[in-house]
Amino acid sequence: MFEALSDRLQSVMKTLRGHGKLTASDIDEAMREIRLALLEADVNFKVVREFVAQVKERALGAEVMESLTPAQQVVKIVNEELIALMGSGDSKLAFSGQPPTVILLAGLQGSGKTTACAKLAKLLKRDGKTPVLVAADVYRPAAIDQLETLAERVGVPVYAPGADVDPVDIARGGVALARQRGDVAIIDTAGRLHVDEELMAELVRIRKAVKPHNILLVVDSMTGQDAVNAAEAFRGHVELDGVILTKLDGDARGGAALSVRAVTGKAIKFVSTGEKLDDFDAFHPDRMASRILGMGDVLSLIEKAELALDEKTAVEMEARLRRAEFSFEDFLDQLKQVRKMGSLSSILGMLPGVPGLKDLKNVQLDDRQIDRVEAMVFSMTRQERRHPSIIDGSRRRRIASGSGTSVQDVNQLLRQHREMQKMLKAFSGGRMKGFRLPGVNG
Repeated sequence: MFEALSDRLQSVMKTLRGHGKLTASDIDEAMREIRLALLEADVNFKVVREFVAQVKERALGAEVMESLTPAQQVVKIVNEELIALMGSGDSKLAFSGQPPTVILLAGLQGSGKTTACAKLAKLLKRDGKTPVLVAADVYRPAAIDQLETLAERVGVPVYAPGADVDPVDIARGGVALARQRGDVAIIDTAGRLHVDEELMAELVRIRKAVKPHNILLVVDSMTGQDAVNAAEAFRGHVELDGVILTKLDGDARGGAALSVRAVTGKAIKFVSTGEKLDDFDAFHPDRMASRILGMGDVLSLIEKAELALDEKTAVEMEARLRRAEFSFEDFLDQLKQVRKMGSLSSILGMLPGVPGLKDLKNVQLDDRQIDRVEAMVFSMTRQERRHPSIIDGSRRRRIASGSGTSVQDVNQLLRQHREMQKMLKAFSGGRMKGFRLPGVNG
């Protein structure tokens, strides 16, 4: 998401940095490029016009034109305006003082609403809540089965009396179950292929029956301006409290994320960034703005690391590294924990100055390459993983055959392991000179 927009904006900022002192002409040219970049990202044209006007007004002010570092001041202004555009206020859910908290999810069919219910349940469960899923979508084929399957995977109760029950009664029953067995009820409502009065009337009936504390609209970010139009239509019938953006891992240009807040006035609460149930996070406008401008998202990276990495294992690993001990079993343990954080490309995207893999010409960080390394290690016996020095020619051929790789690949992996052992010994002796992760640095 935002890759094309990010590249264009960073190119504009780089051009500005090449000028020691900015002129009005420089600012005008930069604003034209920013306008084109936003329009190409499918941002609402009214939003673009207001955004560019605001940035230009501030960029032509004394704080920039009289500054010793005018380009940096413009970057600061663009960053602040991006944050304001996506919503700088509080986007947390409202929780009832008397459980259960009722969360109603609405949206068009195909927006990922049912999956978003399960992802939200897993996120809340991780935060110490006990959610209950409520299957009130009785029209879409297999919607109830899908929610039941997802609830089982998440490990939460589901209320699904069947497709022949009135959705309003289902919502009431689900809230009653949540009162007995949990503290949050997440209601999956019916979607339609387009906004219609029947859908809206049903949502209004459910809202009046269960009085939800949060009504969240699930929006498919890949539909661009259609997503914003849908959000406006829902807002006209049902008072929304926020938005969930889905499919941000697809070929999304980012227009919905940059437009929906400004057009509807409702904050983006959560974003779905992948197919896995863990690929669901609270939305932070300041962090997203930093990523767009190539300044990274270190806070999100730290949060992912804290969730994924086992503290006890990390302490044990540190002790072994200090003794210059690093077997292939250790490597598998570390790889498993890193993978919990997501793909290598997504991790790199959170690092400052690393907007995309295409800029890393000298570093090979292909997840498939890591898969091959993992396959080679799995093809080793436990003794071979712990004592790689015993791997002779015949063992190498067996490992290559078992992992679908070549003997040359196995030789390279073993050679890199020896280099790492040398590095660890140098490190333990205070002579740290470099670091090569097996299978990554080529």
